[in-house]
Amino acid sequence: RTFPDVGSARHGSSALASFEMSDQAIAKTKPPRDKYVDFLRAFSLVIVVIWHWMFTLLTINATTISPNNPIGFTKGMWAITWVFQVMPVFFFVGGYGHRLAFDNYVKGTSRKFLRRRTKRLLVPALGIIAMWVIIGFIFQQVYDAAWTWSAVILALSPLWFLVVYLVLVMIAPLAIRAHWRWGELVIVWLIGIAAILDVLRFIHLQGWAAWVNFLVIWGLAHQFGFFYDRLIAAPARTGWMFLWGGLFSLIALTNMGFYPRSVVGVPGERFSNMGPPTLAIVALTLLQIGIVLIIRPWVMNKLETSKGWKGLFGWVNENSLPLYLFQTTGMAIALGLMYVLFNYLPPSEPTTEWWLTRPFWLFASALFTYPFMRGLARFTRK
Repeated sequence: RTFPDVGSARHGSSALASFEMSDQAIAKTKPPRDKYVDFLRAFSLVIVVIWHWMFTLLTINATTISPNNPIGFTKGMWAITWVFQVMPVFFFVGGYGHRLAFDNYVKGTSRKFLRRRTKRLLVPALGIIAMWVIIGFIFQQVYDAAWTWSAVILALSPLWFLVVYLVLVMIAPLAIRAHWRWGELVIVWLIGIAAILDVLRFIHLQGWAAWVNFLVIWGLAHQFGFFYDRLIAAPARTGWMFLWGGLFSLIALTNMGFYPRSVVGVPGERFSNMGPPTLAIVALTLLQIGIVLIIRPWVMNKLETSKGWKGLFGWVNENSLPLYLFQTTGMAIALGLMYVLFNYLPPSEPTTEWWLTRPFWLFASALFTYPFMRGLARFTRK
């Protein structure tokens, strides 16, 4: 699709009509698989995995293994989290995929939708949980290491995303029907509820409100995905509206002396913007949707003209779930082998040595993740 000419009244009215087209009408057209959505899914996944492999600091002692990151040690590094904390993009494209899948089912088949979607997530997730629990039990019996279970929890920590995603899948039929009935008002309500929950959490010290925002804020990004068809058909300025609105909001929120500037957790901060998510993640979602819309023509051109891009992101999409599930397993094996063979552990702070060895840890983690992906691909591939 191409963006309408903003300077043309005729094209502008055509774009407005397209933007207001009902999702039921869109569903009837049964569009082909969207290459850009596949790209966004693959890109956001790769960014998350590379972030974990390259920017994880580990503090290891006799009793525990705890993670950290270099943002708290490196001045100004918080700024890159505004672009590379891409979970909003993943939930955004997930919302589009779920709406499209739901639209393709016959009316009244919510159970079929839920069964297929939850099975695809639950089976591999439960498998890797069982694998790590067994490894932890055996390791504890053989070595009696006090840090065993903290290591197991750390290896399974990326699964928090799947838990939230699974909940969104389970409520997707309700969310989609709310979208059909109330459209943009659902977005307004979710933003408003997220703001009220932050007030309850921080001003009135209601701890439960923080956990409800897990569902509300990630549900907001998911709900935005229902509008994907309309957004890409809208005038190009729509993307800039999202970008500037999100950016200005994020700057304001993170410079009032309350919300941290980083949108990932940083030890030493009063709280994390990510876990549980805060209003800053709402602003980040707007910013990243804007970026997604603005770069779409350029990315689509690359996907059409570059065999390298097409092949790489096609492969990542086919292997996305096993890559995400086994990223920490490969990293743990690389770390364990370096300790057993060379008695080496990486620094627990971002020293010069730590920065210089980042490419090695990226390569080693990928190397030891790959066999698990290949071995279980038939169970986890979409």
